[in-house]
Amino acid sequence: MGTHYRRGVATADFDDLLAANRRFAETFDLGGFDGVAHAGIAIVTCMDSRIDPLGMLGLTPGDAKIFRNPGGRVTPQALEALVLGVHLLRVERILVVPHTRCAMASASQEELRERVSTSAGQDASWQTFGVVEDQRAALADDVHKVVAHPLIPEGTRVGGFLYDVDSGLLEQLV
Repeated sequence: MGTHYRRGVATADFDDLLAANRRFAETFDLGGFDGVAHAGIAIVTCMDSRIDPLGMLGLTPGDAKIFRNPGGRVTPQALEALVLGVHLLRVERILVVPHTRCAMASASQEELRERVSTSAGQDASWQTFGVVEDQRAALADDVHKVVAHPLIPEGTRVGGFLYDVDSGLLEQLV
């Protein structure tokens, strides 16, 4: 059991998670994976904890590369991951998957800044957030970013989907 520090003070803030990890490791059977996407899938989706990227597609660990960020947007970092995926990790199909009731699509930049400022107890007006005014238009734009990227090979199948956090269903929009 390691010592944990938060701003220089030893804490035990993660002991419960480390104990859970030790229990997980007792039956861990995923060692030795080669790191490629065995089902040839890459998923760009939101960081929302209501989303189980593998489960929603009937996949298991080792099947897909998953990139998560607020709003499930195709950012420069997501594109970097996708380029690596298609060239080095056997990715052949890419799913871009934002979701219903997303905070990034239901609040303005100013509202998020105000909420964070209140929570932080300090000014957050300088912080940018990837607010999405129109999810469908943003999804079409994100899919286009992937398809148009010069390092994403022609023939890579790319689709845009909306995940419903209340039903668990995906709807292909692009």
